[in-house]
Amino acid sequence: MEVRNFVNGVLETTVRTLDNVTPGTGEVYGTIPRSGPEEVNRAVAAAKRAFPAWSSTPAAERAACLERLADAVRDNAPLLAEAEARDNGKPVSLAAHVDIPRAEKNLRFYASGIQHFASQSHAMEGEAINYTLRKPLGVVACISPWNLPLYLFTWKVAPALAAGNCVVAKPSELTPATAYLLSTWVEEAGFPPGVFNVLHGLGPEVGEAMVTHDDIAAVSFTGGTQTGARIAGHVAPKFKKMSLELGGKNPAIVFADADFDEALRTTLRSSFANQGQICLCGSRILVERSIYDAFRDALVAKASKMVAGDPLDLATKMGAVVSESHMSKILSCIERARDEGGSVLCGGNRVFPKGGENGFFVAPTVIEGLGPNCATNQEEIFGPVVTLQAFDTEEEALALANNTVYGLAATLWTTDLKRAHRVAAKIDSGIVWVNTWLLRDLRTPFGGVKASGLGREGGFEALEFFTEPQNICIQL
Repeated sequence: MEVRNFVNGVLETTVRTLDNVTPGTGEVYGTIPRSGPEEVNRAVAAAKRAFPAWSSTPAAERAACLERLADAVRDNAPLLAEAEARDNGKPVSLAAHVDIPRAEKNLRFYASGIQHFASQSHAMEGEAINYTLRKPLGVVACISPWNLPLYLFTWKVAPALAAGNCVVAKPSELTPATAYLLSTWVEEAGFPPGVFNVLHGLGPEVGEAMVTHDDIAAVSFTGGTQTGARIAGHVAPKFKKMSLELGGKNPAIVFADADFDEALRTTLRSSFANQGQICLCGSRILVERSIYDAFRDALVAKASKMVAGDPLDLATKMGAVVSESHMSKILSCIERARDEGGSVLCGGNRVFPKGGENGFFVAPTVIEGLGPNCATNQEEIFGPVVTLQAFDTEEEALALANNTVYGLAATLWTTDLKRAHRVAAKIDSGIVWVNTWLLRDLRTPFGGVKASGLGREGGFEALEFFTEPQNICIQL
């Protein structure tokens, strides 16, 4: 596949390119543009020209464009699911049942949401009336990660476009295929040239040129905490808006009164779904001591039976990690855990499934015997690696859960209703799931605290981010 930039309504051919590698085999299967400041300047200029007309387009017409783009996603779902599996290494069944349907829902949600996004008015007891306008910002940068490529790409661009902004978007250079395919349907969906631009390339080259551009009014970024800090360093001094959804080291807290089978089944999924490459995965499993041994043994038994295989095979449940360098990082983190005194109960190694001997596969790995302050329990690994820790009291569980610089998500397993409310409120995270995981309502605010990010996405929170409130006061 030859991936191309989409600028001012045109799919461009570029001279500088990068190889696109499929994680399932380690083979090059296409090229992507290696964009830089020149491409960014042209895309931003096109978006700036398109902004006056697009921002004054009625919301219902903007919504119709998003609906038509959602129709294209729906109609091409098998193509997109296969592209996601080939590009990312995730099982095609996961892409077909989660990633692609969610991308369609994102577009439809904000097509509807913008038509219900109400302004406010405040009367001053007969003296005056104030009303608030929500005005689009201008040209915005949307930078999405490689773990949920189209899912998170649409999660950003949909509210930005719905609110009347023009977008310059960059998917990860590791997983560009589905964003490219989406860009081929933008014109057909009715978006005017320049409204929605998609650039490909390396973060330090094209991404940095985007966030430092003087005509970019806001930056929405999902990715690593270090990159987020770098972006904040560029954007904050220019007083631009930014939304940063960053890393996590999420706890899963299992109390002895939990539904054991359901907690086990869901914890297995929250540990290893998408090869552990979801920012919401639970990587620190905290178990009440009275059930610790039983839960550990059951989890290890199930994890040991998970077999990695061809991401394009519908029967595969465990795919490849995204790249060779990321695989090496994960394996080095496992070695570090051993050096810290951890016991690897299962996995801990690269695997070589038939047909994917050169692919990037890591066995599901469970580690115990590590203290809460070691690097393994403090730093994000972002792979199929989890640790187990026992606790005796509710207070100890909370202390362990909150003992990181991160605060994105947590899961809590208990049948005690009072405990569920009490503990959930004391966990330092943007999201807490009680007796479930990854159950998402698109109307709710999404994001983290501490080093897990800044701002919120989802629902009207995203539409508020992509607009500027203006108060108008009329004296009566």
